[in-house]
Amino acid sequence: MLQLEDVTVAFGHHVAVDGVDLRVDDGHVLAVLGPSGSGKSSLLRAVAGLEPLRAGVVRWDGTNLAGVPTHKRGFALMFQDGQLFDHLTVARNVGYALRLRGVTGAAARSRVDDLLELVGLGGWGPRMPRTLSGGERQRVALARSLAAEPRLMLLDEPLSALDAELRVRLAADLRLILREAGTTALLVTHDQEEAFAVADRLAVMRAGAVVQEGTTEDVWARPADAATALFLGYARVLTGAAAHAVLAAAGRPAADAIAVRRSALAARRADPSVAAAGGLTATVRAVRATPDEVRLVVDVDGIGEADAVGAPGWLPAPGDAVVLRVDPARLAALPSAPTP
Repeated sequence: MLQLEDVTVAFGHHVAVDGVDLRVDDGHVLAVLGPSGSGKSSLLRAVAGLEPLRAGVVRWDGTNLAGVPTHKRGFALMFQDGQLFDHLTVARNVGYALRLRGVTGAAARSRVDDLLELVGLGGWGPRMPRTLSGGERQRVALARSLAAEPRLMLLDEPLSALDAELRVRLAADLRLILREAGTTALLVTHDQEEAFAVADRLAVMRAGAVVQEGTTEDVWARPADAATALFLGYARVLTGAAAHAVLAAAGRPAADAIAVRRSALAARRADPSVAAAGGLTATVRAVRATPDEVRLVVDVDGIGEADAVGAPGWLPAPGDAVVLRVDPARLAALPSAPTP
């Protein structure tokens, strides 16, 4: 188990990590999620022993790691570029950690084969890194890290250099690989989808502090504040009368502020009978069609501007009247009003 207690990291007068308390249980994956400059990478480097602590304690299984150098902590680090040895084959890259541990011969070859199978690259041992795609290189880097049989895997933006579609696929694979290997991991990322795909728990950082921590489901369903909700991917935050009106249409209890996902409001052609039954009425202001849906910006009567979606194949025009159905599961009540 990894435990951080009041961890503080500073560079001169700048406090990069401010009194962070976190815990990662055995076999679990914690994603530290935050924008650039939030302190997440400095936190990971402090866990690795690459940055000194101004205050606080990093513990592993209750043991204080103060004074324990990076190479003796039993942790493995994986960065966004993989940092493979380009002059070595895939098999020799993966086997590097085994050689350091004194594992050689048939035992090493068997372990390398098993690890390449685990990351979906079975039979790729003779290949050279320069012949691989970015995603394939990251899989090799992951196999090499796992070869060290680390007590903790530290993943620093491991997929950020990949294109969006590949990042989504590899994130799902990464979760399965870590789970099958039984590896405890700390992932830092600015990508919400990557964090949700890979981790069991999330810690959201802002300005060096953890502003929310919990299971992925809880953090998504109950953001701590407006800034967190918008960073997690909610489209808008509504307050006051606008929030009350949307919640009433959804059959939800009143709240002073809500975070609204784009897909929370489903639009269709205006129908007076539907409007009379309690739906929200609106006027289309902007339209953008995607392969999966029609994305709208609408001016909702009595509420103001909001985002909505329409069914594929239906393309309204700006100025059209529409009725909105509210999905209560795609709203999140916020504990306090957002900061302007």
